[in-house]
Amino acid sequence: MFEIKVNEEELKELYLKILREHIEKIEQETTFWDSKDLRKNVRLSWNTIQDQFFFDERFPKIRVGKKWLFHAAKTREFLDEWFEEQRMSKK
Repeated sequence: MFEIKVNEEELKELYLKILREHIEKIEQETTFWDSKDLRKNVRLSWNTIQDQFFFDERFPKIRVGKKWLFHAAKTREFLDEWFEEQRMSKK
C-alpha cells in the first residue's frame, strides 16, 4: 500500500500562483474595456470616475459611436500612475 503525504501550505501556495498566472493571462487577452469593464475593474461609479480622472488628458480613451473604449493595458498603466499620485498627495 502507498501513503502520500502532502504539505497543504505548499500546495495552497502553488495553487494560488497558478491561479494568479491564469488570471493575468486572461486579463492580457482583453484588448479593450468599455465603460462597464472600467467601472468593474476600478470598483468606482461612473460619476466618481468622471470626477477623479476621466477628463485627465493622460487618460487613454476613444469614443466609438456612443460607446467609450479604453485600451486595457494602457488604462492599467495610467491607473497605476494615478493611484500613486493620489497616494502621495494624501501624505
